[in-house]
Amino acid sequence: MLKQVSKELKRHVPFTMLGAVTGIIVMVVLVFSHASRGISDALFYTLHPLHVVLSALVTTAMYKLHGKGKLWKAILIGYTGSIGIATLSDAIIPYIGGGLLNVPMEFHMPFIETAKMPFIGIAKWKIVNSAAILGIAIGYLKPNTRFPHFGHVLLSTWASLFGFTAFGIANWIPLLPFILLFLFLAVWIPCCVSDIVFPLLFVKENQKERSMPKL
Repeated sequence: MLKQVSKELKRHVPFTMLGAVTGIIVMVVLVFSHASRGISDALFYTLHPLHVVLSALVTTAMYKLHGKGKLWKAILIGYTGSIGIATLSDAIIPYIGGGLLNVPMEFHMPFIETAKMPFIGIAKWKIVNSAAILGIAIGYLKPNTRFPHFGHVLLSTWASLFGFTAFGIANWIPLLPFILLFLFLAVWIPCCVSDIVFPLLFVKENQKERSMPKL
């Protein structure tokens, strides 16, 4: 499995970097248009739940396709794999990255936040956890991993970007090369771990060998 994971990581480099570059372009537009942090905040809390949906969908589908396990296991794996990885990718890595760049950052854990979402007025934890449940349901009932995984990578990149601009205050332009690196790392390893490694930890060895996934 390690050999296959290494191969998948290499195969994901080009479009993960493409996603990171699109994120940098968006950041430049935000800076030069003098967009408020409120816009970044609203975009983050829109893209993060969508990221959770696709992450839960792919993680659950991967387990369903290769593990043939019970429903309660699929729910547990889909939830922990999506909420855990999406929080790491979208919130924790940008927070750590901002700290390393000496950017003042607010720390956020969206899946337990009681504050209300912009525009719709529903508690953030309700939206994020409902997104996980929706993704699990789709992944279990209609397991598919190809396009959702690609969408997962792009949404993760953009959510991570707005994790910087919504919760940090900085002169971003001189920091763009470093932001590019953090965006790439925030997506490349976490998404592949979530979509491939994590669900297959719960699959029997003979099932892994019979049909290793290709995303």
